Amino acid sequence: MERIPPLGLGTWQAAPGQVTEAVKLAIDAGYRHFDCAYLYHNESEIGDGIQCKIKEGVVRREDLFIVSKPGDEDMSLDRSGMVIPSDTDFLDTWEAMEDLVVAGLVKAIGVSNFNHKQLERLLNKPNLRFKPMTNQIECHPYLTQKDLIRFCQSRDVSVTAYRPLGGSSEGVGLLDNPVIQRVARKYSKSPAQILLRFQIQRNVIVIPKSVTPKRILENIQVFDFELSEQDMNDILGLDRNLRMCRLPIAENHKDYPFNIDY
Repeated sequence: MERIPPLGLGTWQAAPGQVTEAVKLAIDAGYRHFDCAYLYHNESEIGDGIQCKIKEGVVRREDLFIVSKPGDEDMSLDRSGMVIPSDTDFLDTWEAMEDLVVAGLVKAIGVSNFNHKQLERLLNKPNLRFKPMTNQIECHPYLTQKDLIRFCQSRDVSVTAYRPLGGSSEGVGLLDNPVIQRVARKYSKSPAQILLRFQIQRNVIVIPKSVTPKRILENIQVFDFELSEQDMNDILGLDRNLRMCRLPIAENHKDYPFNIDY
């Protein structure tokens, strides 16, 4: 079975013109996991960077775990700016994705932003041919997702954390948090490295996004130290159930996932 490398390069909002060089640098630095999406409008540039490194002999295609998500170029919105929901059942969508595996077009399939009830419904689907390999969710110390992670891992579904470094929301930045700063000083690491290591020790895959060479190199240097149990607990204690990516234009969708606790 395929295994997802525990750390990947996120490419959301990575500008065309920057992302090709970022991908080439990341491959040279040891990244073998790239998180992409059709809607990011930069997949061709990412492909250019990957192709360059394959041609140079630095890496083989089979060494790389490349994630994509299909999407409609023009999501239909109503007059109030809300998504016009599709009537499609996600179990039917899953069957179509399973067909892609059978056809050899993809090696593995997964889900994103599923709550535990949605994931349970999928796992209990009659005639399920392929389990989801991962559930990609927002996760950081202000949104630790303990219950959902426990649920996923108990059912052999890995968890991938997007926004693992948080970001500024309501004037709150994780990198400046005193607990994170203190732990970073203790291990002589950057706050970002502490946030990534925190997830890796929870067996959660992380996909920090950057096009800055220094940060791309820094973000993968998280396998040479280990946080103590006390430090892990201190970071877990920062949880405030603060979701930064609420997908507000989809709140009217029948499958909107954030209306229950986890």
